Amino acid sequence: MADDMGFSDIGCFGSEIATPNLDSLAAGGMRFSQFYNYARCCPTRAALLTGLYPHETGIGHMAINLAPPHYQGFLNRNCITLAEALKSAGYSTYMAGKWHVGGDFPMRTWREKARIGEAGYPTPRQRGFDRFYGILTGAGNYFDPHTLMRDDELTEIEYGDYYLTDAIAANAADYIRAHSGDSPFFLYTAFTAPHWPLHALEEDIERYRGRYRIGWEELRQRRHEELNGMGILSETWDISPRDPAAPAWEDVSDKDWEDARMAVYAAMIDRMDQGIGKILDAVRASGQWDNTLIMFLSDNGGCAEFLREDGIPDAAPRQTRLGDQIRVGNHAGLVPGPESTWLSYDRPWANASCTPFRLYKHYTHEGGISTPFIAHWPGTIEPGAIGHQPAWVGDFMPTFLDAAGGKYPSEHEGNPIAPVRGESFLPALTGGSIGRQRPIFWEHEDNRAVRHGRWKLVAHHGRDWELYDLARDRTELCDMAAVNPRQRDSMLDAYQRWADQVGVSDWSQLIALPQAARYREWL
Repeated sequence: MADDMGFSDIGCFGSEIATPNLDSLAAGGMRFSQFYNYARCCPTRAALLTGLYPHETGIGHMAINLAPPHYQGFLNRNCITLAEALKSAGYSTYMAGKWHVGGDFPMRTWREKARIGEAGYPTPRQRGFDRFYGILTGAGNYFDPHTLMRDDELTEIEYGDYYLTDAIAANAADYIRAHSGDSPFFLYTAFTAPHWPLHALEEDIERYRGRYRIGWEELRQRRHEELNGMGILSETWDISPRDPAAPAWEDVSDKDWEDARMAVYAAMIDRMDQGIGKILDAVRASGQWDNTLIMFLSDNGGCAEFLREDGIPDAAPRQTRLGDQIRVGNHAGLVPGPESTWLSYDRPWANASCTPFRLYKHYTHEGGISTPFIAHWPGTIEPGAIGHQPAWVGDFMPTFLDAAGGKYPSEHEGNPIAPVRGESFLPALTGGSIGRQRPIFWEHEDNRAVRHGRWKLVAHHGRDWELYDLARDRTELCDMAAVNPRQRDSMLDAYQRWADQVGVSDWSQLIALPQAARYREWL
């Protein structure tokens, strides 16, 4: 799984970024054109790992305790993780990468405040994984990450020759090579790339410098044409307009700096794909290639978050391990890439990442929740297939148990387990129908949506509901709420019943809490 990567950011989904390993998986497997995440890091991970809606797991917002049980900020005991469920089915379970469903770890104060492994801070090993290497928090320094753990212990790096993306891939591959015995294995690899900060290796950056001087508008058009040509999109769907908050490229004063930011972002994805190649090599060497189901997705849409020098005080460390100042902020003049700067690629490039859709991470319009999705399973999935049925991260639990011959429990370790919300999409992998019986619902920071068949009801926080016929208008340009009030009201009633059932709270009250202060930066 990638982190903060948009719908059109890999080659087999229209991108110019070199992702040969992912492209190979797509050519030998299946791409889904309508696969959904949950708009943000923590809620996506909670739903992916449990088959429930995030609120039901205790992660109604992020990994911070906002008081109500549905917003406690860590996985509760009324859910079971994929690792726990598959272990019961005889699987060995491994994880490498970003956890982010086990409490809050502020960048500058985490050592003083965190109680790793105690109540409120569960680790992967406490939720079913046999082995773990990665970070507990949501973002950090790629050259010197904080909260880095190996199994149950914090671990130190060999500073000066370390890059987190490489380490995640290497440890994932090591788990495969070390796996022995007759038991099958489940490996969850959650990269942090390309989440900010813009940190990449110079050898990767150099391949992309100068390529983005065409600007974000031209990049969007090129990617849109590629997506149409691939058959992922319908040519009847118009590309959404450039975000009105993004300037026209011709009006940008420092085009070289903007090119540099996007080049670093591209380099981060490129490096992730290189790491995926090493993991795939380990699977081939194990002799289990034809017997292994491999899937790839992103946890949310492209990230439009702007990093300010005077923004969230603990969003970045003050200095490197060698004592060099870390300069924070999207200032033209700060060079993206090295450990000494802390930048994001910002709204205009995120708009390109999410081509052809509207909005971004945080939001439940298509740009925020649509992910490129690949499934590869030799002998089971037809090579080069494209599936157009809607599916979402909550479907992983029933799908994996279906494939593994496991059962979803009603109780685990003495705790009642909430009924699974997802539905198996295993039939879709063999050309059949999912036969989805229920709508898919979203709520994050009062951004709300319902997907039912061809219809989608969606609202930006604090604004009115919009209604779209996605069969005709996937890019959400023609709001039909006023002309089809019966469909709107029916879906709104379903949403309100769901929100009451899973414990959605009033976002305006939650965000006003003192402990939510640092999240107001992104609203």
